[in-house]
Amino acid sequence: MDRNSQRMIGKVVSSTMDKTVVVSVERLVKHKLYKKYMKRFKKYYAHDEKNLCNVGDTIEIVASKPLSKTKRWRVSKLLSGGKK
Repeated sequence: MDRNSQRMIGKVVSSTMDKTVVVSVERLVKHKLYKKYMKRFKKYYAHDEKNLCNVGDTIEIVASKPLSKTKRWRVSKLLSGGKK
C-alpha cells in the first residue's frame, strides 16, 4: 500500500449490498461570512471484500483504482464497532 494514498475516516450508513458499504465522512467548513464552522457530510461507496462492516461501524477507507461505476475506495481497517 502506498504511503501517500488518500485516507478518510467515516461511519458506515449502509451495508446491504454484497461486498460494498456506504460510508459517511464528516468535515468541518468555515462559513465565508459568519466565520462559523459547519459540518458537511459526503457519502462514499467502498469495497468490503469480506463483508465485515455493519451499520454504525467506524472505518478507515483508502483511495483505489475504480472498481465499478461508483466505487473508488476500499475498506482499510475497522476502527470501532457499532451497535451490537
